[in-house]
Amino acid sequence: MRWLSVLAVAAALLIAPSTPASAAADCANGYVGLTYDDGPNAGNTNTLLNALRSNGLRATMFNTGQNAAANPGLVAAQVAAGMWVANHSYTHPHMLTLSAAQMSSELSRTQSAIQSAGGGTPVLFRPPYGETNATLQSAASALGLRQIIWDVDSQDWNGASTAQIVQAASSLQNGQIILMHDQYATTVAAVPQIAANLRSRGLCAGMISATTGRAVAPGGTTTPPPGSGCTATYSEGQKWADRFNGQVTVSGSNNWTVTVTLQSPQRIIATWNASVSWSSSTVMTARPNGSGNTFGFTVMHGGNWSWPSLTCAAG
Repeated sequence: MRWLSVLAVAAALLIAPSTPASAAADCANGYVGLTYDDGPNAGNTNTLLNALRSNGLRATMFNTGQNAAANPGLVAAQVAAGMWVANHSYTHPHMLTLSAAQMSSELSRTQSAIQSAGGGTPVLFRPPYGETNATLQSAASALGLRQIIWDVDSQDWNGASTAQIVQAASSLQNGQIILMHDQYATTVAAVPQIAANLRSRGLCAGMISATTGRAVAPGGTTTPPPGSGCTATYSEGQKWADRFNGQVTVSGSNNWTVTVTLQSPQRIIATWNASVSWSSSTVMTARPNGSGNTFGFTVMHGGNWSWPSLTCAAG
């Protein structure tokens, strides 16, 4: 019977839900933005996504529209891996050589390609080569896009070695963003060392705010509006094949209202430690129910692993 017991233990370990590395990370010194341009690419994107996930990292993928259209399954894979998908033009031209109408076409076609591939509606845009002007920024703004450049250039596009890419990432500070690319083996090889370095410095990989253009907590530690006196912070919990848990901690007030916004086709199937109501299938409002200032919920993700966004108001 002993061998049956061993098999039973092994099976339990295989099916038990696990807490990802990012959930245990110490983010005391803030968040940085890891970004990867020029994807998705059939030869490398899945390898990059596997490296990021296995090291508990999330990143923003600045996709070109033509690559998104050619590889829609990889756009969906980026979302399923918990990455954020953003706009990097359709054909990666030197945008400043184009007319205003051509600029708009490059951006709008990319929006459509990413949406059609299941990547959602991008809110961030990175101009190819970092080249921009007021006309291009106006075209981006008209489509609801925030322009994002970078603070640190990994130089992976210029033949940088894995060690050099790791060294570049080691200079990142709270809120800063690093430029990397989807297609290089040296860049993928740098992922475990980048993750280890961030952990050693109390930094975590975050999302890029469309409001400030800086890296912030994934899912959003809300920046309270003046006078609101309320901050809501999202923490990732356990994950299963079809669902994940999330937890929200409120500070600054004991009388709060937190609005939790999901991304379709996500839906919440369970909540705890809050009184909740719904304004739509993807928007939930939570209020205190006497169980303190931390509440949680379970999300059926439907293939979309993105964390909910939060807003918090006191009173």
